[in-house]
Amino acid sequence: MSPAERSDLPAYVELIYPTLKAVAALGGSAQAREITTRVLSDIGATDEQVAITYENRPKSILIDRLNWARSYAKLGGALDAPRRALFVLTTIGKEILALPEAEAIERVREIDRQVHRAKPLASQSEDAPPSEEEVEAEDTGWTDVLLERLHRLTPEGFEEFVMYLLRTFGLELTRVGGTGDQGIDGIGIAPISPVLSSRVAVQAKRYDPTSTLGREVVALFQRDASAAGAERAVLVTLGRFSEAARLASIATTPTVDLIDGQKLCELVREKEIGTRIVPQVQENWFDRFDAQG
Repeated sequence: MSPAERSDLPAYVELIYPTLKAVAALGGSAQAREITTRVLSDIGATDEQVAITYENRPKSILIDRLNWARSYAKLGGALDAPRRALFVLTTIGKEILALPEAEAIERVREIDRQVHRAKPLASQSEDAPPSEEEVEAEDTGWTDVLLERLHRLTPEGFEEFVMYLLRTFGLELTRVGGTGDQGIDGIGIAPISPVLSSRVAVQAKRYDPTSTLGREVVALFQRDASAAGAERAVLVTLGRFSEAARLASIATTPTVDLIDGQKLCELVREKEIGTRIVPQVQENWFDRFDAQG
């Protein structure tokens, strides 16, 4: 990757204001992956820009900077996170968005400077973004490890894993796969309620975690799922979906539920499949009780 390509990417601080705008446009609250998709669309990010990765690990620099933009917005009080991966605009965030854009951006930069001035405290927080040098030098995060491990599976092995994962969420599936599968890896029933269910088709794409799937992949799968009589469809990949792909997924029937690499990791974590969640004590959290009244 040449320095020129990397230098074209916006810094994380330049992504904080677009992040706040995206949350507002999404209704004042949104999941992390929804925010990422919206910001990438709003700033006109290309698939080529998203594909630029760190030299020592296959992780998108732009996506990483978006993650840190959300973290800094939270540390600065413009966003709150009532639960993991869910963000909501705070009063401060709304005040920023009510300002003229130039003033709003300057306010964001001031918040960024305030967070940096509080570096000794922020550096103890799990949400505090490290420098880019630290990012490239640190051990790979668990999601990177998981995605890389899944990518090392054979295409057939990845299909089997996806079938297993979806079954843990109550889907009843028959593995199709192989020659003549018409682009469908599994077919079966997805429960909607205790008395309702829907015929569902599943396709698993073991693409590189840095890849972006376009609308043509979704449209082709929709056609195959429809031919198989599916009312719903699920498309799973290790990479991400372009905005055009997401629009195509709901443009016609059957609608396609898109599970990208980030969502896949969340589902694996929820079911604790092949992962172990270890409690971690945040010692500085208890500092508030050391203060003398």
